[in-house]
Amino acid sequence: MTVKKSERLIVKFITNQASQEEIETLTKWLEDEENQTVFKDFVKTNFAIDAAMHKFDSSEVRKQLTERVQAESNVFVKRRFSSYYKYAAILVVVLGCFYFYKSSDVLKAKPNVVIPKEDEIVLQLDNESVETLDPATSRNLTDKFGKVIGRQTKGKLVYTDAFSDGRLVYNTLRIPYGKKFEIELSDGTVVHLNSGSSLRFPVKFQKNQNRQVYLIGEAFFEVSKDKKHPFTVNTQEVNVEVLGTKFNVSTYTEDVTTDIVLVEGKVSLYKDKKAADNQTYLTPGLKGTNIKGQQKITTESVNTDYYTSWVKGSLVFKNASFDAIIKKLERNYNVTFINRNKMLGKEIFNARFDNEPIEVVLKYFSDSYSIDYKINGDQIIIK
Repeated sequence: MTVKKSERLIVKFITNQASQEEIETLTKWLEDEENQTVFKDFVKTNFAIDAAMHKFDSSEVRKQLTERVQAESNVFVKRRFSSYYKYAAILVVVLGCFYFYKSSDVLKAKPNVVIPKEDEIVLQLDNESVETLDPATSRNLTDKFGKVIGRQTKGKLVYTDAFSDGRLVYNTLRIPYGKKFEIELSDGTVVHLNSGSSLRFPVKFQKNQNRQVYLIGEAFFEVSKDKKHPFTVNTQEVNVEVLGTKFNVSTYTEDVTTDIVLVEGKVSLYKDKKAADNQTYLTPGLKGTNIKGQQKITTESVNTDYYTSWVKGSLVFKNASFDAIIKKLERNYNVTFINRNKMLGKEIFNARFDNEPIEVVLKYFSDSYSIDYKINGDQIIIK
């Protein structure tokens, strides 16, 4: 395993973001005594923690693994976890600091660990009441009369009963920075909402009427096909009309452009009211862009993966200025950047991060481009 990969795994382990496979890889790597020394030095240097200074219960490793096994119902997953026990002895010897990252206070006191803000996902109902959604729970969703209209299953909301003869009843889902959420509308359309986004949508669509939703921020749409009921995404600048297709819309209030990238199918873009002479059509692989305040919509061929990778948790930066990068990092991790290096803000970078903690991202820029920074809670100050 390369030095970069080992450091990345250590950071993910320390910040409690490592997957099952990554924990297994790390423990195998730690069988080598030289790697144990590397681990201890890295933790001490980058997290200002001396393992020997913290009280540690040698049974803690087994206890934590057992609790995670008991929380799983899948037999296959249980078998995979059972294989971790043979590594417990290594973890006990090497990770005298295992206890500290489970402790509630120690990490918060360390200057090199980012502590993001925690904001709630909010669902505003038709009667103006507001509910918070916890992605770790599941429950039924009811209207003001107590009737079940859908269900939340952890990080996804699913609405039922596609069409109604009555008036439109709207809900609004708001996603804070640092979180993402998925919603399946009553017609079967699936919408992936990115951090800092909101979607206003009908609980049920009306028969013989267009399906319309209202977006601020960024979302990836997988629209259910229905020729009788065209689907329209309304943004502050551009409207997107489809019959059934997959596309990404980015229309953050603070951005100067609205971008629509088509992955599958066909869409028409237009400003204000639709007319025969004001529509721009996209085919797969095209991006439509509108500069806010202007009427013109331009198109260009793009690699759609670059614009949709966020759905799977990846961050991809291609020929992006550092100012644009830190804006996306703020949304993705719910942190605040203070960039005191104005020249750096205009420089162009290329990078890709796959479900990495913010500490790994910062270390990458520090090691690769000698970018100096310091951390103060949820603030990252670029020197």
